[in-house]
Amino acid sequence: MSAAAPRRIWLCADDYGISPGVNRAIRDLIERGRLNATSVMMVGPAIGRSEIEALQASAKLSPRCAIGLHVTLSAPFRPLTMHFRPLDGDMFLAFPKLLRAGLTRRLDREFFRNEVKAQLVAFMEAFGSAPDFVDGHQHVQLYPQVRDGFVDAVTDGAPNAWVRQGGRDLPLAQRLASPKAMVLDILSAQFRRRAGSAGLSFNPGFAGAYDFTRAADFGALMRQFLEGLPDDGLVMCHPGFVDDILAGLDPMTDVREREHAYLAGDAFARLLTDSGVTLG
Repeated sequence: MSAAAPRRIWLCADDYGISPGVNRAIRDLIERGRLNATSVMMVGPAIGRSEIEALQASAKLSPRCAIGLHVTLSAPFRPLTMHFRPLDGDMFLAFPKLLRAGLTRRLDREFFRNEVKAQLVAFMEAFGSAPDFVDGHQHVQLYPQVRDGFVDAVTDGAPNAWVRQGGRDLPLAQRLASPKAMVLDILSAQFRRRAGSAGLSFNPGFAGAYDFTRAADFGALMRQFLEGLPDDGLVMCHPGFVDDILAGLDPMTDVREREHAYLAGDAFARLLTDSGVTLG
């Protein structure tokens, strides 16, 4: 009897464009064959022409590398559209405030539809094509009301792109072990229904959420992420090299370097083989 075919999954590095150091780390892993997707922040400070061309060159070295749009709607970033609301000064709201506003039905989907559409247009002008997929920084695409504007914009502007949902297909006891991931499970159930009714495809499984504030064993976490993940399931990651720009924008710093070191190393290659998983 022949051996089972390996599961083909997406391993996606978020936040391309947030800083030069993060960009370099992501390109390094793509060229090593250790990533097969990255999502790009068109409102980030490190998304000039040279950074875009460098990413396109790295992606050409990979047999299967998708480039997506990382829709960004939370602080400390700023909108592309002039009349976007709500704002905190000239910036988007911090994500906890944005989530609360959505849960209490205090948002206008049209502002979000227009902003997501503007970020889609910026991506297409920069890369010369529509994104392969569309997701959201800090999972904003899943938030109530935000998801309505998000789905409207993607359906109109990039209907062939798939969108990221963040729900897991695991027994309840395992899902309860991670409160952060459990919240994503709940939000994703509504998102899948909304995206499906609009005719958008989405990843059938998701993993990668963990407490970034704790010094976790990323190798052990990755083993858990791969367990039971179906074909075309997606693992989210955040590799990077720390620089001053990143430190000024995001509290995720050293954890990015730990993720890069693990993904670039031999232990990760062995884990893929042992788990029957391929990125090719």
